[in-house]
Amino acid sequence: MDSSAQRATAFGLTAILLWSTSVGLLRSISEHFGPVGGAALIYTVSALCLCVARGLPTLREMPPRYLWTGGALFVSYEIFLALAIGLAHSRSQSLELGMINYLWPSLTIFFALFINQQRASLWLWPGLALSLAGIIQVMKGDGAGSPVTMWHNMIDNPVAYGLAFAAALIWALYCNLTRRWSEGKSGVTLFFCATALVLWIKYAFVNEAPLTFTLPATLQLLFMGLSTAIAYSAWNHGIQRGNMTLLASASCFTPVLSAFIASLWLGLHPGWSFWQGVLMVAGGSLVCWLATRRYG
Repeated sequence: MDSSAQRATAFGLTAILLWSTSVGLLRSISEHFGPVGGAALIYTVSALCLCVARGLPTLREMPPRYLWTGGALFVSYEIFLALAIGLAHSRSQSLELGMINYLWPSLTIFFALFINQQRASLWLWPGLALSLAGIIQVMKGDGAGSPVTMWHNMIDNPVAYGLAFAAALIWALYCNLTRRWSEGKSGVTLFFCATALVLWIKYAFVNEAPLTFTLPATLQLLFMGLSTAIAYSAWNHGIQRGNMTLLASASCFTPVLSAFIASLWLGLHPGWSFWQGVLMVAGGSLVCWLATRRYG
């Protein structure tokens, strides 16, 4: 990679660190403001931050396929993920839903083979399998009854789990199609504004308690709104101008770091199975990187 691509890749990597705080904060904010109201507030703050920092891009400069298809995927992903976490019946279930969402890094690499003609050695497949198994291990938890419990949770809350699975698929598609269609343009500010608008429209038709602001909840909201704006700008720049395969491989670490931060923030206590998942995801990510690095 040349120096500009290296800088873009490094910038994209900062998004992974910021995203790692999202599951715990999403759940905490949704508990205070409601699933829809909390999400609407987060994306409103993020949209305002982006408008102030970057301004609104000119619509006619956006490639139409990227603007409309990419925009629809972006808005759908944000809404699906926020509502999935907010609709969880418990904090532990919200952690599971966050891990399901983080299937997207592996799916991004898989889709890149077909959408962006990414080349890789055969070691990619065991690497992807190991990463997926690690995510499942983190989700499964300790004890023989945990997979059964998770299955009962899925049956009990199919909307939330369906949204989380759909979010993983949608974001993997967005990453690849952005790389292919965006022509170096970024519509992230517009996409955030559209997400906030859709969520406020939805909020007008749901039965949630009125929004009440306390200092702790407001500080969480401001931090997440700002960090989300920075993270998505960094990620969009990274996948457009940097090494998308390296970013997708590195993002395999995000579910582990996210689960760890969320467990501390929400007062959860993952056991030894969690750390087994950490090692499996880290190993799988390394194998994916080794399988693709020679191809750029």
